[in-house]
Amino acid sequence: MNSFNMAAVTPELALLIGAGAVLIGDLFVSNRERNVTYGGALFVLLVTAYAVWQSMVAGTVQYAFGGMFVVDPMTGVLKITAIVAAAFSLIYAQSYARDRAIWRGEFFALVLFALLGILCMISANNLLVIYLGLELQALALYALVALRRDDARATEAAMKYFILGAMASGFLLYGMSMLYGATGTLDINAIAHRAAGGGVVSFALLLGTIFLIAGIAFKLGVVPFHMWVPDVYQGAPTPVTLLLASAPKLGAFAMAFRLLVEAVPQLAVDWQHILAVLAIASIAIGNVTAVAQTNIKRMLGYSTVAQMGFMMLAMLAGVVSGNLNVTAGAYSAATFYVVTYALATAGAFGIVLLIAREGFEAEEIADLRGLARRSPWYAFLMSLVMFSLAGVPPTMGFYAKFVVLQALLSGTASGTVSLAVAAVLFSLIGAFYYIRVVKVMWFEDATDSHPIHARHDMRIALSLNGLLALILGILPQGLLALCDNAVLRALGS
Repeated sequence: MNSFNMAAVTPELALLIGAGAVLIGDLFVSNRERNVTYGGALFVLLVTAYAVWQSMVAGTVQYAFGGMFVVDPMTGVLKITAIVAAAFSLIYAQSYARDRAIWRGEFFALVLFALLGILCMISANNLLVIYLGLELQALALYALVALRRDDARATEAAMKYFILGAMASGFLLYGMSMLYGATGTLDINAIAHRAAGGGVVSFALLLGTIFLIAGIAFKLGVVPFHMWVPDVYQGAPTPVTLLLASAPKLGAFAMAFRLLVEAVPQLAVDWQHILAVLAIASIAIGNVTAVAQTNIKRMLGYSTVAQMGFMMLAMLAGVVSGNLNVTAGAYSAATFYVVTYALATAGAFGIVLLIAREGFEAEEIADLRGLARRSPWYAFLMSLVMFSLAGVPPTMGFYAKFVVLQALLSGTASGTVSLAVAAVLFSLIGAFYYIRVVKVMWFEDATDSHPIHARHDMRIALSLNGLLALILGILPQGLLALCDNAVLRALGS
């Protein structure tokens, strides 16, 4: 049946088969031969990325399974970034996971299955597919957080994440059921068409949208559904925290775009006000609370809350203008922001993993003291990603914040100037805790003289990751043009 269009789901099929092969293949290798399955997992990611790249270069919009699954340039950008983030989490995890006896096939397979759920969320064009992708990703992540079963903090974090995640899934499912009840369809394009045509129960549609926003807010980790973020980030094994902080945000962003922008754009006036409140509260609470943190994983957790709030500013700026170019500019800014955030966060956790060793977690900001004397290169890379997260020029984080504010001020909605001013002021407060990390590395004496060793692939990945923060800040036009084109094609399809 042609409507299946199996060619459109080639990356997901490759990832599914590869994840299964890695899991089964790992049963036949010893601990000393685990590099075989590690190499296999990276090969699966490479094949998946190649398949995504091929469809992205073609530049066409394809539908599969009768329109339930969509592949367009925007899905390509988000998928490639998610695959890169998953690859970083595997490469950076090597020494840490070996020392803590979690360097096993389950780890590789769960990372691949979580990525499969994220890719399905990014390409979902149907409420049912969004939910299935979300649950696949969530179940794999719950298991990854609990991977160190003998660690009380990890099990507590996993329980907390599972219970609150189940509640958020309930919100999302309830919202989806109300959308289905109001419009009689699960297809996102059909929901938009029927809602725009009138004749639907508008109260049910609005109530359903509110529940959807609650579910999306939890997955993005924004206020008031943010309390799980620092606790789970701190309790989870650091390579899992790296994955949690990067790739799932891309899936959550795609889910927000499909559910709010594509399914219920006629309710933009309503959900825009809700997003404005959530965004500014997240930027304020995330940045102010992060200042008080001494644990770097908790600090980066609250940083995530603030960063996702900033991304939501671009989300709320896009619908109101009615001008396709202005609208595309806003969502392009949001896409650029979430992509650069994922790369910078991966780099920050990569340095934390580099410093950790057997019996030493390196979770306190004080553990970075004197890093510049122990390894100037890694201190330089960490400084780049910290400056990027703070929004200091000429890093990619500065340009990401700039395009978001530009998109916000291009809108015609009232109050956007106030939102922009508040966002800048709280971001200035937030710059304090990022720059504090830089100060600790360069201007304080080292309390740890243990030599820093990194495997060859980790050195290359960390260097590439850190330098990207600078290169994409000086030359952002390529990625921004890619995001512009991708969003225009997605909105026009």
